[in-house]
Amino acid sequence: MRRRCCAPPRLALPEPPPRRAPPCAMAETAGRLADRRILALHLPRFAAEGFGEGPLLVWRAEGSRRVVLAADAAAEALGVRPGQMLADAQAIAPAVRAEAETPDAHAARLAALALWALRFTPLAATDPPDGLLLDITGCAHLAGGEQALLERAVAGLAALGHAAQGAVAGTPEAAAALARAGFGGIVPAGGEAAALAPLSPLLLRLPEATVSALSRVGLRSIGEVLAQPRAPLARRFGAGLLAVLDAATGRIATPIRPIRPPPELAAARDLAEPIITREAIDALVALLLPELCAALDRAGRGLRRLTLRAHRVDGAVQEIAIGAGAATRDAAHLSRLLAQRLERLEPGFGFDRLALLAERTEPLAPGQRAIGAAAEDLSPLLDRLAQRVVLWRARPRPGHWPERAVERVPPQAPVAAPPGWPARPRPVRLLRRPDPVEAMALLPDAPPRRLFWRGAWRSVDAAEGPERIEPEWWRDAPGRSPRDYYRIACAGGVRLWVCAVGRGAERRWFVHGVDA
Repeated sequence: MRRRCCAPPRLALPEPPPRRAPPCAMAETAGRLADRRILALHLPRFAAEGFGEGPLLVWRAEGSRRVVLAADAAAEALGVRPGQMLADAQAIAPAVRAEAETPDAHAARLAALALWALRFTPLAATDPPDGLLLDITGCAHLAGGEQALLERAVAGLAALGHAAQGAVAGTPEAAAALARAGFGGIVPAGGEAAALAPLSPLLLRLPEATVSALSRVGLRSIGEVLAQPRAPLARRFGAGLLAVLDAATGRIATPIRPIRPPPELAAARDLAEPIITREAIDALVALLLPELCAALDRAGRGLRRLTLRAHRVDGAVQEIAIGAGAATRDAAHLSRLLAQRLERLEPGFGFDRLALLAERTEPLAPGQRAIGAAAEDLSPLLDRLAQRVVLWRARPRPGHWPERAVERVPPQAPVAAPPGWPARPRPVRLLRRPDPVEAMALLPDAPPRRLFWRGAWRSVDAAEGPERIEPEWWRDAPGRSPRDYYRIACAGGVRLWVCAVGRGAERRWFVHGVDA
């Protein structure tokens, strides 16, 4: 009879000597990773929390099978467990309501929770299918420490109706695995390997085939896997296993993908009592704007895009944004721009947090004028108008066809004609699409004498042209015909820019622009 050894077997394969980085590089990498802190939040019943009152379960189709994905607390009390067959769960608890999984709605609800989590850190990300990752590096002291921040986040999710458990570690992978295991604590810097040691490799979201292969050789915990020589592990289970282990233990750094890019500068207030009235919102914005502008002044930056993020007590997050044509940190000007948008906010039961985020800035030295004295006087007016209507100006760009020869740019963008841009004048108004017209000409290649446009025949008193414009050979299909343009003056004072395409009987006429 074989005796089973208590210690896991070591893979009997030679291990090459490890490659070591230079001491200075290793110290720098270790210091950088040790400073990083990640809060992971796991929502074990999240899939079942978006369908109203229970008891209920959520199932998904896996091939021809229907498997229970999640169950709420009431359904679990009746014996329903994730992973069961739907038929078995309904036989155990016939009163439990069964709902099919809705992946799109599930992802949208998780993204909404990530927006809610931006109250704790500017770097919040989703960890599908049922988790959040928050980079709290440098943020924990604002909440009284990492443990206090963890408890506050879990309590906030509970207030929104979500059961949650969390963990804080130095890597996203370790924090997420510990949260899924229900660890609920703080891992000191560099202690990820020891904290993960008793857990199953399945919590690192390794492929099931890899976890089964590890189990067959007696490696049933992360600690047992970490104790094995690296080279034999890579040969037998693939380099992907080592990559996951290195990411979890901090040997390599892995980024998170935040739900929103972090702002360059921000000013925020958490409120003990929610605010509902417009007067209270205006008063709070009046406090935050000078604070943000002072930070911009210290940084030598000017604001180009400002976002107001309002967190409601029910977890919803609303955002309004304004833009400035030129870099500015004038609090009075920004306040006037925001005032035109604040009416879009819907407080509901109130906002418990407001934040002003400088999402786009430009260098602006103290006392510097952004675009000259005259333009600076015009800039506030343009900014105010831009909150009500779309403002733009046309800028020339290289192109043969008239519709490709201009582009829309912001009203304060510099405008200069590129080399070779047509020197001939163009009509005041260029039609989005040329209007086809009927025309009568004395000769096949002559300008029209009469044309039928917009329901009436019009006589041509004078004509100038033609101006031939060739197609863009690098963009258009081969064989495309050139255009012959004429400037004509019709009876009654209407001036048109018309073009002819083709020759002889196949010649077609179009109105492409209007001067008056």
